[in-house]
This record gives sequence, structure tokens and C-alpha cells, in this order.
Amino acid sequence: MPTHQSAEKRMRQNEKRRKRNQSRKSRVRTKIKRLKAMEEEEDARDLLNDVKGELDRLAAKGIIHKNKAARRKSQLEKHVDELGE
Repeated sequence: MPTHQSAEKRMRQNEKRRKRNQSRKSRVRTKIKRLKAMEEEEDARDLLNDVKGELDRLAAKGIIHKNKAARRKSQLEKHVDELGE
């Protein structure tokens, strides 16, 4: 356990941030799973736009790497395009 007051505060802040980041990543993973399970292209397009925005937000905040966000968006876009064929 930390002995300094500032170290205790940092621990509290880090724990709070970890939980917040974990929640955000979990929410995006759930949306991605829902998107991959969809059969209708039109519904998938709507959800895709939502997921892309979420991924961009996570990348901007540094929760995930920007290249990972770009890769996920590309993969999901490809998946939705295949639904239309």
C-alpha cells in the first residue's frame, strides 16, 4: 500500500479510470458482436456507423490504439459489404 497521500490518490484515480475504460471497451465489443450477428444490411449499416464512432472515440482517448480502431473499422465495413452481396 502507498504511504504518501498523493500515491493513494493516484491509486484511486487509476482504479476509477480502469473501470471506466473497461466498461467502454466492453460496450464496443458487445456492439461488434451484435453487428457480426446481423443478417440485414440496412440495420447493420446503422449499427456500423455507431460502432465506428465509438471506436474513434476510444482511439482519441487512448483507450485503444488508433491502428487497432482503423483495423476494426475496416474489418467491420468489409463484413457489412458482404451482407449486401
